[in-house]
Amino acid sequence: MAELNPQFLVRFWGVRGSIACPGAPTVRYGGNTSCIEMMVGDHRLIFDGGTGLRELGVTLLRHMPLEANLFFTHSHWDHIQGFPFFVPAFVKGNRFNIYGTIAPNGSTIEQRLNDQMLHPNFPVPLQIMGADLKFHDIDIGETVTIGDVVVENALLNHPGESVGYRVSCQGKAAAYITDTEHFPDRLDENVLALARDADVMIYDATYTDAEYSDPKSSKVGWGHSTWQEGVKIAQAANVKTLVIFHHDPAHDDDFMDQIAADTKAAFPHSVVAREGMALDLYAPTPATLLPVR
Repeated sequence: MAELNPQFLVRFWGVRGSIACPGAPTVRYGGNTSCIEMMVGDHRLIFDGGTGLRELGVTLLRHMPLEANLFFTHSHWDHIQGFPFFVPAFVKGNRFNIYGTIAPNGSTIEQRLNDQMLHPNFPVPLQIMGADLKFHDIDIGETVTIGDVVVENALLNHPGESVGYRVSCQGKAAAYITDTEHFPDRLDENVLALARDADVMIYDATYTDAEYSDPKSSKVGWGHSTWQEGVKIAQAANVKTLVIFHHDPAHDDDFMDQIAADTKAAFPHSVVAREGMALDLYAPTPATLLPVR
């Protein structure tokens, strides 16, 4: 039997929520929307196709022909807008397995990705993509196995529905939990299940507690959480490294520096996601932060 490749790298290509916000105020943390790449053993997994997916695609042109697995949490704009600009999907010889749950209105992930590329929204249709695209409808709670990699999902608390993912392999685990709103009186059991004993938990911390509950501009019901709630989940679920993610576009680099300091004071093994940042789960615990490339 061939030896398994002891690799588990998590790299961040898009870390913002809601809308891309490039420019001088966000240059250090990045302005692209949600996209995360995981290299687990010999398998490449990509989570969400926000504008960061374009950046990843440019890098992947050096590795063709390639095969990868794309998992979508949901299809709000900031999680799919990079897909029409994912250059490797236009290249024959590449293969992509694309996974997503059925939306509440009954539409599949294929239908939703197709619809955003129809006139008058986009100049060319999805069908022009030359790569072999295989779409997979998955049920909420269904487990997907890719070689020795296990991908679990669970329903999150978000308008229009979203799912979080947990990726496990050879005793290591990373939880990707974005676009979820915490409950006022309890910790979300689905979130706790995804995060259980994870080496890395990537968590939706769009707001601070003060912003979330501000009576003048309350964000209650908007479907997002706070870094303070992320700390509570990390502590309750015995998470080794907490990653603050899905930054509000209104939060500039200086604001993010303050969130990083506050989060680390509350949970020392924490880091704020930056574009290009990578975590090595096989390095000494907690997961080692690799340089931004």
